[in-house]
Amino acid sequence: MTNEPHQPCPYVSCGSSDAFSYNTEGYGRCHSCERSYPSREPTFEWAQEKYPTKNTISGNRNYQEEEFPSLMEEPKVTTEGKYVSCRGITESTMKHYGVLTYGDRQEYPYPSGGLKVRKMPKDFFAKNGFKGDELFGMNLFPAGSSKMVTVTEGEIDALSAYQMLANGSYSNPVVSLPSASPSGKLWEKCKDWLDSFEQIVLSVDNDKKGREVSETLFDLFPSKVYTVNHGSFKDANDFLQAGKAREYKSAWWAKKKYSPAGFTSGSEDWIKAVREETPYEYTPTPVEALNKVMRGWIKGGITIVKAPPGIGKTSLFRYVQHDLVTNHGKTVANLAMEEMKSTTARGMATYELGVNVNTEEDQEYNSITDEQFEEALLKVVEGDKFVSFDIDPQDPLESTLKQCTHAITIYEADYIFIDHFQRLAYLGGVDGATSALTELGVKLVELSKRRNVGIIGISHVNETGHTKYAKAIEEEAIVLLELQRDKLSEDPDEKNTTHMTVTKNRPFAMTGPAGMLRYDVDTTMVQEYKGPSEPTTPDRGDIPF
Repeated sequence: MTNEPHQPCPYVSCGSSDAFSYNTEGYGRCHSCERSYPSREPTFEWAQEKYPTKNTISGNRNYQEEEFPSLMEEPKVTTEGKYVSCRGITESTMKHYGVLTYGDRQEYPYPSGGLKVRKMPKDFFAKNGFKGDELFGMNLFPAGSSKMVTVTEGEIDALSAYQMLANGSYSNPVVSLPSASPSGKLWEKCKDWLDSFEQIVLSVDNDKKGREVSETLFDLFPSKVYTVNHGSFKDANDFLQAGKAREYKSAWWAKKKYSPAGFTSGSEDWIKAVREETPYEYTPTPVEALNKVMRGWIKGGITIVKAPPGIGKTSLFRYVQHDLVTNHGKTVANLAMEEMKSTTARGMATYELGVNVNTEEDQEYNSITDEQFEEALLKVVEGDKFVSFDIDPQDPLESTLKQCTHAITIYEADYIFIDHFQRLAYLGGVDGATSALTELGVKLVELSKRRNVGIIGISHVNETGHTKYAKAIEEEAIVLLELQRDKLSEDPDEKNTTHMTVTKNRPFAMTGPAGMLRYDVDTTMVQEYKGPSEPTTPDRGDIPF
């Protein structure tokens, strides 16, 4: 068996360029979408050839479908496609959605022409450039054509729900996700269409995947999301096949507004929490001494980096952002309100190249060509691993929360950096800044816990050493990291050395000195500094007396 790591993911709903590991026995796993291979999820057309499954390798087709639920190659069927009733779904419903049956397969057309193909009973494959970034059926219903739109997890359920909700000449818009774990690109492409409806009704399974879809839509449209309680039925098609269309309509009309808040009770809920949640997951920093105190950048809460202006907080951000992306494969979203995008880009390229390219003059002085610069930058930002976002200066606090939500939902950000909180107060007006930043802090904490992301924010301090305008954010933070540097020191080494101290550490309790950073004036980069080396005496051999 030979392992082949860092391969492109075969699943159309993921598309990672290097997170898939495959072995020559015909099995694999994507460390981005966390799917095993093979599975029933739609794959790219090249997947079966690049990653042959066990039955393909051995040439043995005598296997049980339950053992190898692989995505098969397109079957060679020559029969003409027809609209065929299936699982309680009528021919007219199939025709409305354009679903054709060819012998033992059905083809579900998506808005851009791609086809998701189901080979009976449960194998799927992609055709005609299917990308999984659209909703099945959304092309049949103009934006805003109804008060409500219903979203299901599968095409069969969409067809079933549409048929059961039909009322004479009026039809409710019903669409389907391409998979139970849609990519962020789908939300980016479809959010405006979904937002055109007053209510978004979710008719999805009550399992982990279904709850994740509910969370995502709630974050995107917090006042619009409603859920249907299926009761003892798994999905819409179960209602239809059981002859319970009237019961489904009753459940649909009894939909409840979705809220992530709720009680955890009973053995099932508590076991589910333990198995599905990852409290205080963290990624090590590039600073060994800092890791000894706080272990790393922690998810599920806010980390505040405190210091007076000009101490080196932004330099620290650049250092650790580059490390998270290039050394740990994490996705980082960055809100830098005091610099242009080109400044951010040049800063990241500087860390990739190891030389100063922060300006065109610096780049020329260090003999870095435009091609070398752009190649270095692309290594950091490829695959949307590093994204930067702006906010609406007319509504900075709400815009920040919305953009952070989009960074998580669309780009699947692991960490969000905010530089800095006081800038938000200045944009919104300092009157009422304390209460406004406190409210933002509370909402960001809730977002970080629900979606298990790390939010790391810079905060300036006031005369008393507390976060300016936002002392309450300190109380909400799970970690406080304070930076100090003697900017006026006559010793150049001390002048360029930043001392770090962890003053709050809710997850792991340890506090205290957490290492030093040394700024290199030539490269403009910081790195861990462990202090001067012990003096050494050259070995001159025995000295005769």
